Amino acid sequence: MNMIRYKQGDLPPLTNERKAKLAALAQLPDESIDFSDISETTAEDWIGAERGRFYRPVKQQLTVRVDADVVAWLKEQGKGYQSRLNKILRQAMLDSKHAH
Repeated sequence: MNMIRYKQGDLPPLTNERKAKLAALAQLPDESIDFSDISETTAEDWIGAERGRFYRPVKQQLTVRVDADVVAWLKEQGKGYQSRLNKILRQAMLDSKHAH
């Protein structure tokens, strides 16, 4: 069996026939799904799992004023200062959420 690969921007249009097939599949009860070709998972299979590992939040462009010495400190650490700033802000946000 050959594998067909698509890139996100190159997907074929969703035809009425495909929409009908998807709607029919969505109506099937879970009990009618054949799992015989899928092996059982155990607790050991999940030991190395990480929640949200591939999660990438949507970025929003904005203009913000930051003290010059803070920007200098971020930039002197090399490329990716904006990502570092975002990481610092995200951690502060998460810490604040967990504190309440």
